[in-house]
Amino acid sequence: MSGQTENEITIAAPLDLVWDMTNDLENWPQLFSEYASVEVLAREGHTTTFRLTMHPDENGTVWSWVSERTTDREGRNVRARRVETGPFQHMDIRWEYEEVPGGTRMVWRQDFAMRPDAPVDDAWMTDNINRNSRVQMELIRDKIEQRDRERSASVPAH
Repeated sequence: MSGQTENEITIAAPLDLVWDMTNDLENWPQLFSEYASVEVLAREGHTTTFRLTMHPDENGTVWSWVSERTTDREGRNVRARRVETGPFQHMDIRWEYEEVPGGTRMVWRQDFAMRPDAPVDDAWMTDNINRNSRVQMELIRDKIEQRDRERSASVPAH
């Protein structure tokens, strides 16, 4: 068995701004509410290897792992995978961006499987990822739209 999720949101901002803000890994702790820090370990071409550390959970546990992320700006997508899989057998993520009327559609697809000895199963993790993705996408949308409004306000009228 394995888990798959797909979540999307439309952000009322230009694709370039959405792309730049969501692919600025060093700024993820300001973009996502769940990440305490990002440490870039290596960059090679369009691929970045980095460590993500979350804020402590309700039990005080701090989760951290290494991921690899490859951006394809021309193709308007990003492929990522966990290098340190932790409780997952595998975790692969694809981000897709599309210009749509009114802004940019961003889609996150996650394909994963939990280890047999993990504390939760695929169904639990699917629900958790779906719930959390919606929260994070809304936060990201709000922050990008705010940045776009600030940017527009600072451009002098002709």
